[in-house]
Amino acid sequence: MESFARELRQAGIRFLQYRDKEATDEIVLERAALLRSIFPDSCLILNDRVSLVAAARYDGIHLGQEDLPPAQTRSTLGPDVLIGVSTHGEGQLRSATDGPADYVAIGPVFATSSKQDPDPVVGLEGVRAARAMTAKPLVAIGGITRSNCAAVIQAGADSVAVISDLIPRSGGSTGKLVEEFFAVLSAQTR
Repeated sequence: MESFARELRQAGIRFLQYRDKEATDEIVLERAALLRSIFPDSCLILNDRVSLVAAARYDGIHLGQEDLPPAQTRSTLGPDVLIGVSTHGEGQLRSATDGPADYVAIGPVFATSSKQDPDPVVGLEGVRAARAMTAKPLVAIGGITRSNCAAVIQAGADSVAVISDLIPRSGGSTGKLVEEFFAVLSAQTR
């Protein structure tokens, strides 16, 4: 984990979500501290574990639909902590838009292997529909790759969350993968 994180930092990643569904709170805090030391000035988001955000010295929390509700999270963590919420359809998106979330994630846009039991794919039409329903920053999640991220941004996402396509295949470089993502995404903002 440490060498991968250092490669991401060196490649220019400055916004990172730490997601670990299996580890104990103690191990999550140890790993969160390591990530904070590698990314001292970056925006770090912890996945799911509201009770650990302050101890981890993270900037925000990302909530799933089964986690603590955003309003309760806001009252627990205060006004300065970023709150993001994963949504998978119109009802969830409206709820997140009307609530205290700072950003909304929509997906999975494409099939994904990073979740054991993923929600149904929403596709690019789901991203377009989400963009029409919210003015909040929109993050596309699920199956995002270098080959499809431009289409996702064109469909209305403000940013993309990536896991699998940043893990190099044998002989590859994380830095090179990040560079390729940045090249594709920067072409979309010109």
